[in-house]
Amino acid sequence: MLRKPKILVVGSFVMDLIASTEKAPNSGETVIGKSFRTAPGGKGANQAVQCARLGAQVTMVGQVGGDSFGQEMLDTARAAGVDISHVLVDKEVSSGVGHILLEVTEHGAQNRITVIPGANHTLKVADVAWLKDEIGRYDLLMMQLELPMDVTCAVASYAKAAGVPLMLNPAPAAPLPEELLSCVTYLSPNEHEAAAITGLPLRADETGVNEGDMKQVAAALREKGVENVIITLGGNGSAVAGADGVHYTACVKMDHVADPTAAGDSFVAAFCTGLTAGLSQDQALNFASHTAAITVSRMGAMPSLPTLDEVRSLMRQRGYQGFDLSELDALN
Repeated sequence: MLRKPKILVVGSFVMDLIASTEKAPNSGETVIGKSFRTAPGGKGANQAVQCARLGAQVTMVGQVGGDSFGQEMLDTARAAGVDISHVLVDKEVSSGVGHILLEVTEHGAQNRITVIPGANHTLKVADVAWLKDEIGRYDLLMMQLELPMDVTCAVASYAKAAGVPLMLNPAPAAPLPEELLSCVTYLSPNEHEAAAITGLPLRADETGVNEGDMKQVAAALREKGVENVIITLGGNGSAVAGADGVHYTACVKMDHVADPTAAGDSFVAAFCTGLTAGLSQDQALNFASHTAAITVSRMGAMPSLPTLDEVRSLMRQRGYQGFDLSELDALN
């Protein structure tokens, strides 16, 4: 029997500035682009909004600047059902922004992203210290790496002390202190982040990622104290490594890839929502794969994140029978 979970997201707000082009410029080169738009984003806010759109009760902790971007991001998260009462406003700095260059060709879309953290990086440990006594109210904590590392480590330690599972999405890739890794229940890097964290290769060809490499990378992360490793592999799906070995979940293919921005956030958020709602790990991974598939078929970060009804509709359309889809009514 599924239930509506309570999820805490401690993370970033970033306004995405998206320039689309048919050809990304080389160093010193200028090209004519196709379009420009803005879209609310940030890995933390994306994950919070996706969890909420899938039916979870979500509380967001973070910080924006005292500008129009900050207000727009807060309004978007609130409209999705996220509790933003614990999001702070630093009027002395600008909100975080992400410059996204989206190269769109007949073969699909690739993005290049530069993040300017802004108010995200003026958040202090003292600002989140209240969580030490409150974090036990939540079923799961989600974090990323777009906040100061001391804030991330502090909140992770609060979760560990309270027995609250932690999903850490280690993006953008950065050195991870052992004190942080020892608090992690689920680590969800993509293949590039996993290789950067461990210093081990993850070689791939048209058939997928080398399984021997995958096992070595997963073993290295588990030796650092991580209980479960979920590596997202783009078009090759995902791989989960735990005490019982490595298991793969296939990618759900869409006819058109419009924008891969936020696909990883969508996947991680859907997995966490499904798992804390009562799905098995395999069921939650399939739920996440269908959710992320919809995300990549749309433009933007938050605007591309699907609702529960949209995900369930795609799962029915694709004939998924891993569980009775009517059980998802418990999340509405």
